Amino acid sequence: MTIKIDVDMTKCQHYGQCVFEAPDVFRLNSDDKLEYVAEVDDSERGNVEAAIDICPMQAIFIVD
Repeated sequence: MTIKIDVDMTKCQHYGQCVFEAPDVFRLNSDDKLEYVAEVDDSERGNVEAAIDICPMQAIFIVD
C-alpha cells in the first residue's frame, strides 16, 4: 500500500525540517530547493506525519 504526498510549493520556505523527519521522502537539492517522492510506501507514514507536524509553513499534505 502507498500514500500520496503533496507539498504546496507556494507555502514552502525550504527550511528543511521535513528532511530530518523523513529523509527517504524529502531532500533539499544543491540549490536548497525541496524535492520529494510523491508516492511512498505506507511504512513511511509515521515519518511523513512527523514531517507534516513539524513543517513551520504547514505546506505538506497526505492526499486521499
